[in-house]
Amino acid sequence: MNQDDEHLRLLSIFHYVVGGITALIACFPFIHLALGIALVCGAFSGRPGHEGPPPFLGWFLIAIASVVILAGWSLATAILLAGRFLARRVHYLYCFVVAGIECIVMPFGTVLGVFTIIVLSRPSVKLLFQPEGASQG
Repeated sequence: MNQDDEHLRLLSIFHYVVGGITALIACFPFIHLALGIALVCGAFSGRPGHEGPPPFLGWFLIAIASVVILAGWSLATAILLAGRFLARRVHYLYCFVVAGIECIVMPFGTVLGVFTIIVLSRPSVKLLFQPEGASQG
């Protein structure tokens, strides 16, 4: 196994790890989602004669938490797919773009994204992503 194959294998494994961590971190807003649902349902209504928090606050928390969860899971899915594509040596451009995007996932995504960009920029690695029947030229 040459050095490029080994680097791509390691990058694939690390993409799986960072994708899993990203998916886990994207679950934290479920706390806000539950709080928003509780506010809408009136779980925090005040004492008799006093009103609780307004329902729009609950809807606001539900909306924001839902968007953050969906965005986090989408990013995690993209990272996991990039790991699979790196292992199979397909979809070079997709892997390169995801490497750039995952730089926003501090600190592990940034390190992994930079190393992935460095490895994918090598001409010898670009050749590994070409189909078997493609002409060299």
